[in-house]
Amino acid sequence: MILLIVAASIALMLLRPRGIAEVWWVGAGAVLLVALRLVPLRLAAHAVREGLDVYLFLIGMMLLSALAEREGVFDWVAARAVHDARGSSVRLFTLIYLTGVVVTVLMSNDATAVVLTPAVLTAVRRARVKPLPYLFACAMVANAASFALPISNPANLVVFRGRMPSLGHWMIAFGVPTLLSVSATYLALRVIFRQQLTAPQIELQSGELAQTSAQTPVLAPARLSANGRLVLAGLAAMIAALLVASACGIDLGWPTCLLALSLTLVVSARAWRSPLPLLRDISWKTLALVAALFVLVDAVISVGALRWAVDALTHAQTMPAGALAVSFAIGIGNNLVNNLPLGLIAGAAAQTAHLGPFLSASVMLGIDLGSNLSVTGSLATILWLIALRREGLHVSAREYLKVGLWVMPVGMLAAVAGILLMRALGAL
Repeated sequence: MILLIVAASIALMLLRPRGIAEVWWVGAGAVLLVALRLVPLRLAAHAVREGLDVYLFLIGMMLLSALAEREGVFDWVAARAVHDARGSSVRLFTLIYLTGVVVTVLMSNDATAVVLTPAVLTAVRRARVKPLPYLFACAMVANAASFALPISNPANLVVFRGRMPSLGHWMIAFGVPTLLSVSATYLALRVIFRQQLTAPQIELQSGELAQTSAQTPVLAPARLSANGRLVLAGLAAMIAALLVASACGIDLGWPTCLLALSLTLVVSARAWRSPLPLLRDISWKTLALVAALFVLVDAVISVGALRWAVDALTHAQTMPAGALAVSFAIGIGNNLVNNLPLGLIAGAAAQTAHLGPFLSASVMLGIDLGSNLSVTGSLATILWLIALRREGLHVSAREYLKVGLWVMPVGMLAAVAGILLMRALGAL
C-alpha cells in the first residue's frame, strides 16, 4: 500500500492532470500515508525536520534571486551578453551558456532556471533571434554544472545530508568532471541547434522576419544601478562566505538564509523599499513539495527500498564498469521519479553501503547530470518549464526529450571519464 500511494503521488506530480500543481499531489500522498497510519506521525515529522537545512538553503537562494531580479542584475547580465555578442548568434549562445555556468555554480541551478531564463528570453527577443537554443542552454547547463560545488544544486544537500564532504574533497572529486560535462553539453547543444544558430534569416516571436547578415544587432549596453552593484558585491561576499562554511564542514542552510536576509534588508533600506514584497517571490509551494517528498522517501525506505538500493550499489562495486552503470542507472531513474526523491534514497544507500569516493562521485553524477534527459528529471527543469509558461512559451515533453536523448548521454560519458581520470591519478 505504501509503494502504491508513493508511486501514484509521484506519477501524478509528473503528469500534473488538469494542471494541478505538483505540490498538491505529493502533499496529498504524504497526508494519506499518515491518515491511514501507514507512516507514524512521529516518523513523518522527523522526515520533515531532516530537511531543515535544505529548506533554509532554498529560501536564501530564492530570496537572493528575487532581490537580484528586482534590482535588474540578471537583466543587466543578459543585456551585456547581447551587446558583447557583436552581431553573432553563436557568440551570443556561448555568452549565455557561460553566464548560466557561473549562475549555476555560484547560485544554484534553480536560480538559472527561475530567474536567468526570463532574462535570457527578454534579451534574445531584443536581439531578434529564435529563443529556443538559448533557453535550452539555460535548462541544460543548470544540470550540467550543478555538481561543481555543494551550493550548486539543492539535490547535493539532499544526497549528502548530514555528511557533506569537505570543500577540498568536493572540488577534487567533481572539478574535472564538471569541466568535461559542461564542455560536452555545450558542444552537443551547438550541434543540435546548428541550423538555428547559423540561419541567414531569423523568425521573430511575433512572426516577423529580420533580415540581417550579422543575425543579431549590437544593442547599447545596459547600465546597472547603484543598488544593482551593491547586490552583486553582496552576492560575491555571500558566495565567499558559503565556500568558507563548506570548507569548514558547516551546514549551508543557516548561513545562506541569514546572509540573504541581511543583504535584502540593507539593499531595501538603502532604496527606501519594503522587503516584504520579495517574500511573495519565494516559492513556498516548492518548500512544501520538498518536505512532502522527504516523507514519501522515508516511507519507501521503511519498507526495504534502502536495502534494495544498498544491494545494487554493493554489487556495482564489483563490476568493471561499475561507475558507468551506477551513473546511468541513477540518471535514468531520475526521470522516472525526479532527482530529489531518488537523491534521498541513493544518498542513504551510498552511506549504508560505505561506498568509496569513486562510486560516491558516480552516484552524484547520476543524480545531477542524469536530469538532463527529460522534463521530469529535476526540480530545476520543472521550474524552467513554469518560467517559460509565464512568458507564453511551451516546450513539450517530447521536444525536450529529443534534445535530452543526445545531451544527457554525451555529458554523462564525459563526466564519468573525468572521475575515471581522477581515479587513475589517485585523487579518488
